[in-house]
Amino acid sequence: MSEEKEKNMEKNESPDLIKELGLLANGTTFQSDYQYINIIGSIEGHTILPSDNKATKYEHLIPQLVAVQENPDIKGLLLILNTVGGDVEAGLALAELIASISKPTVTLVIGGGHSIGIPLAVSADYSFVAQTATMTMHPIRTSGTLITADATFEYMRRTQERVVDFIVEHSHATKDDVESKMNQTGNMSNDVGTVLFGPDAVEMGLIDEIGGLSNALEKLKELVNKK
Repeated sequence: MSEEKEKNMEKNESPDLIKELGLLANGTTFQSDYQYINIIGSIEGHTILPSDNKATKYEHLIPQLVAVQENPDIKGLLLILNTVGGDVEAGLALAELIASISKPTVTLVIGGGHSIGIPLAVSADYSFVAQTATMTMHPIRTSGTLITADATFEYMRRTQERVVDFIVEHSHATKDDVESKMNQTGNMSNDVGTVLFGPDAVEMGLIDEIGGLSNALEKLKELVNKK
């Protein structure tokens, strides 16, 4: 009776995990040596976004990333991105965690990997972007009350440097190129920055290769076998 109850619990848990976190639970028939995590919509940080926003909660992803590192049954991580960006500190926190995982990691940008999604896209050992995907690179934004003091602008400048330095450290793009694309005028209407299509992101060294799901999985398995 207890086994039947446990199976029923797993059956009920699976749809919830897929709906809330985009994860496949053990109760499904799908089995793999690799962990697949998707980041979609806005990356939610310390402030809860409105209910009509599609969001990825960073506090949900942290334990999943820890599990990738700690679980001996997981050999590698594939991170799939289709995000408009979001909270800078939350995005950087996740990017730092991914970059510090000792197991092979691969990222795949589909649709879009904008704003703070760019550090996430370059945080893995190898990165792919879909041919038609776009990546918007722009200076950091702030919302809410803004105190017009030197300390405020200095903090924003240093936060911007954190983002740029991370991108440069984990990709083949140069600092001058990244800063130039971020501060470009004329590329975006009523805004500052640059919209990069898949080939553009590869050309500037931001992303390693144009590709899709099969390419990303093949590369992840190759990295696992080498390790």
